[in-house]
Amino acid sequence: QVQLVESGGGLVQAGGSLRLSCTASGLTFTNYDMGWFRQAPGKEREFVATITRTRITNYADSVKGRFSISRANARNTVYLQTNNLQPEDTAVYYCAASRTYGSVELNGYDYWGQGTQVTVSS
Repeated sequence: QVQLVESGGGLVQAGGSLRLSCTASGLTFTNYDMGWFRQAPGKEREFVATITRTRITNYADSVKGRFSISRANARNTVYLQTNNLQPEDTAVYYCAASRTYGSVELNGYDYWGQGTQVTVSS
C-alpha cells in the first residue's frame, strides 16, 4: 500500500519560511518523479514544483526564486523549502508521486498525500 505523508506546515508571518517534507512508503521511490501541488480555499489545485527521478526541477512561475524542491532518496523523502512566504501562498500543500517522467499536470500523478496546511498572515 502506497502512502505519502506530508509534514511541516503551519502558521507563519509574511516574509517567513517553512520547510515541508513528504515521506513515501510502499513504492520504489527512485522510480518516481515527486511533485508538490497546492489548493487554496475556493480554488482549484495547482502545480507548485516537481523534481524528476533524475533530479531535474521545475517550478510554477508564482514560486520561482522563493521555493526550492529537493529529494533524499535514501530517506524516501521530498522537501519543499518555502521562503519569503506571502498571504497568497496560503493553501493546503499536497505531495504527489508520478511514474510519468516530467509531468506538471495533476492527472499525471498516481499517488497523493493527505496535505499539510500552510497559512501566511499579513
